[in-house]
Amino acid sequence: MPRGAKSLTAPPTNPDNLLSNLWRLMKRNLLLLASSIFCLLLVTAPITAHHSVTAEFDLNKPISFTGTVKKVDWMNPHIYTHIEVKEADGKVVVYKVEGGAPNSLYRNGWRPDTLKPGETVTVEGRRAKSPTSMNVGQASIRKTDGTRVY
Repeated sequence: MPRGAKSLTAPPTNPDNLLSNLWRLMKRNLLLLASSIFCLLLVTAPITAHHSVTAEFDLNKPISFTGTVKKVDWMNPHIYTHIEVKEADGKVVVYKVEGGAPNSLYRNGWRPDTLKPGETVTVEGRRAKSPTSMNVGQASIRKTDGTRVY
């Protein structure tokens, strides 16, 4: 080959240099994988943080009743509507009906005074698993005019 001419074949590689490059590539890929896993966990953590409906409520215990609104607790993470119901034996029971998040209800047009104390409503939902709890979940509340509150 004439002087100053370039060879078309690759120069012989140094095995130490090859291992060094391979190690750098593996470190980069490992860092990328670890970062991806961390981001995935960061994104999915809020999803698993919220409680499960079946943790508190029994999906096999549907309940339906008509009563009067006693009060509405408009607070995060859920609003609670207290409904007084007079049973057949004359005993008054107060159910605590779990609603959606205040922000979500507000965006859908509902306000803290949408349900007023003394107003008659019909509730359909699921009873709590605990027999002593008067909580009702996955509920829909309808006013006497048929308007669905949540």
